[in-house]
Amino acid sequence: MKTIASPQAPQAVGPYSQAVVAGGFVFCSGQLGLSPATGQFAAIDTAGQARQVLQNLAAVLEAAGSGLRQVVKCTVFLADLNDFAVMNAEYEKAFGAHKPARSTIEVKRLPKDARVEIECIAVL
Repeated sequence: MKTIASPQAPQAVGPYSQAVVAGGFVFCSGQLGLSPATGQFAAIDTAGQARQVLQNLAAVLEAAGSGLRQVVKCTVFLADLNDFAVMNAEYEKAFGAHKPARSTIEVKRLPKDARVEIECIAVL
């Protein structure tokens, strides 16, 4: 196993890695819409946070030697499922024609009171 840490994504806020490479896969921890430069949310709205989340995931995947086009599964956590369409629009922009398997779950609360968090698994 190899741990991945990219300066182009926010540093882990706890005892975990941004990602772990094992068995030909990249397992990315959930990313929030935090700016890597400031550690603060890049936006207060769900669309802006989702956009930053996907940029953060792309940076971690790139550091691991993969990318968004190699993602096989995403799990999306939303603070409010009413924001599904807004998140989905940003998700579609990031992934384009590539359509990984996905689950979307409404949760009571996310770290730092984020609006959205996304984790993924990709192939190398």
